[in-house]
Amino acid sequence: MESLQGVVERLTYHSEESGYTVARLKAPRTRELVTITGNFATIQAGQTLQLQGIWKDHPKYGTQFQVTQYRETKPATLTGIEKYLGSGLIKGVGPVTAKRIVTHFGLDTLDIIEHQIDRLVEVPGIAQKRVKLIQTAWTTQKAIKEVMLFLQGHGVSTTYAVKIYKQYGDAAIETVTHNPYQLATDVYGIGFVTADAIARNLGIAPGSEFRYRSGILHVLGEAGEEGHCFLPQTELVNQAVKRLEIADHHPQPDAIAPLIDQLVQEQALIRSEIPLDSLQDYACYAPTFYAAETKLAERVTELLQHPLEVDLERVQRWIDRCIEKTGTQLSDQQRVAVEMAAQSRVLILTGGPGTGKTTTTRTIVALWKAMGKTIALASPTGRAAQRLSELTGREAKTIHRLLEFDPKSMKFKRDSENPIPADAIVVDEASMLDLFLAHSLLKAIAPQAQLLLVGDTDQLPSVGPGAILHDLLTSERVPIVRLTEVFRQAQTSAIVRHAHQINRGQIPQFERVSNTPQSDCLWLGAPEPENGVQAMQELITDLIPSLGFDPAQEVQVLCPMTRGAVGTRNLNQVVQQLLNPPQPSRAELVRGGLTLRVGDRVIQTVNDYDREVFNGDLGVITTIDLEEQEVTVQFGDRAVTYDYADLNEITLAWAVTIHKSQGSEYPVIILPLYMQHYLMLSRNLLYTGLTRAKQLAILVGPQKAIALAVRQVKSQERYTLLNLRLQG
Repeated sequence: MESLQGVVERLTYHSEESGYTVARLKAPRTRELVTITGNFATIQAGQTLQLQGIWKDHPKYGTQFQVTQYRETKPATLTGIEKYLGSGLIKGVGPVTAKRIVTHFGLDTLDIIEHQIDRLVEVPGIAQKRVKLIQTAWTTQKAIKEVMLFLQGHGVSTTYAVKIYKQYGDAAIETVTHNPYQLATDVYGIGFVTADAIARNLGIAPGSEFRYRSGILHVLGEAGEEGHCFLPQTELVNQAVKRLEIADHHPQPDAIAPLIDQLVQEQALIRSEIPLDSLQDYACYAPTFYAAETKLAERVTELLQHPLEVDLERVQRWIDRCIEKTGTQLSDQQRVAVEMAAQSRVLILTGGPGTGKTTTTRTIVALWKAMGKTIALASPTGRAAQRLSELTGREAKTIHRLLEFDPKSMKFKRDSENPIPADAIVVDEASMLDLFLAHSLLKAIAPQAQLLLVGDTDQLPSVGPGAILHDLLTSERVPIVRLTEVFRQAQTSAIVRHAHQINRGQIPQFERVSNTPQSDCLWLGAPEPENGVQAMQELITDLIPSLGFDPAQEVQVLCPMTRGAVGTRNLNQVVQQLLNPPQPSRAELVRGGLTLRVGDRVIQTVNDYDREVFNGDLGVITTIDLEEQEVTVQFGDRAVTYDYADLNEITLAWAVTIHKSQGSEYPVIILPLYMQHYLMLSRNLLYTGLTRAKQLAILVGPQKAIALAVRQVKSQERYTLLNLRLQG
């Protein structure tokens, strides 16, 4: 074991997830920089470190110092202090401000900040307001370091230290020590697994009741993330037994079942009164899921109990005049839909691409307007709302905006007491409605209002829990119009024809990629993922621009999964390098192995009610402020600012999963399909991905993978009782 001291010159690599770091160190009396490797809780350029470790010869990278232990000491040189302060350590101090401070105070800089911070006003350009900001950041940084070192000692990823500190403040260490499982409940991104690892480090017994109860609720939470509204008790017990099993500890089902009874008594878990006859079992719900499902069923039933009285002959005359005046062609199915919309309290309009959902919706909106109704249009995502607005020529909002979410109370302002001020409401892309959004929406519809749900039931189910559109259809309680006739002009599109073939289980004959394609749906048979990556690069740089499309604005790569050579993680880096490479004039930021640049397309990965951006929203980075440690993203007509600590809410979106693309359309899509994703390949996944393309779709991969996707009809069965509740 040897010692080494020096100043961190620059970071070559730092993973916030594991803390693993490769850095270059300037050691005293050495001309060459030293490469150091190891796990660091936090590390910044400019830090002075005292290291313990061993020297190793790497066959590719040469001599490296592998660090086993380290501690930070104060920088001893002016350059070190300047680098340390300007490294992004303190919000409000970037390289320019750091240089001014060090120029003014010299080697006393850190002591001044520590003990006489008010003196920073002596520095030109630093006002009292900035001093207060720096003081808060410095104090917070010191506290965070303590928390980080504590957590690192108990096997916690450094990514979450700032969030833990934000949640608990100075009580962070006390909370984690007393009840590490609380983290899984309170801090986004820390699940039961991490909390369990901390608990074991703190000596909490693997068979403790405390651990078992947390594990049961965790299994129920995981089921929700997979789309289920509940789990049958037998399955909950079996999954909890598996989840709670560790090396020398094997829980028994008879230890879990009594704890479920306890949780039911405490109402931390609700066991439904509806027995699952086929399983001779009972449904176990998290309380919020139970309340949402039962109340949603009640609300739909209430609306259906108030039929409308309409002069149908008058409606039919209006339809005749509308057809004559506008030249709109309506099929018999479409005409029935318009007539039913006039008289139905709730109506579902469903059908595949090219069957005329848009024309029908537009005609229904025109009819409602002629009837003197106030109309609201909404969609689950911003992009879908924008498209709905373009198609109807009327303002459309996201459902969250329609319901007027209030970040202060974390609730929607629109509810049963304060309903949406509209007589008729259209919700497009209804297949994306999950349990909670559907409940909030239905709750806010006035008793005398009408609701039209428009969606394609053959698409993937919602990302969130439930199968709302599917359950409403199968309950046979809600009026439905299914459009099945594909219009002649839509049949000229190979995208539309192939989508319907896929739905019928037929493998389409795709036109091969060439320099002069005759079709809007092409196939490039690159056999291996590595060939596929190369092929996609060539499509983006050569073929697609030659067809008149702008790759930076109009092309979206859609993937079945995130992992692998043709997953979103790798392809995001590949496409970013092609379409938004580093430029000296543009700021960039490296966070946990992810490089973000001004001009990057990004996607929101969680619902952030404070910022009013939601899972799946796409935006573009417009500014990266290294001084204020903030990143601004333009989502449509809104600019949204993120602190560095919250950047794990967004990720690159040059490539996104097909699930995340729901509700969106793009001029051009590139869709890689390979056997390495065979677990995810399914008919509705391919159908959903293909129908995102407006003008051009290019599938990349072997025919074997496409054939597998068409053949595999993945069961969309989710544990939900909404259809039974609707049936009474």
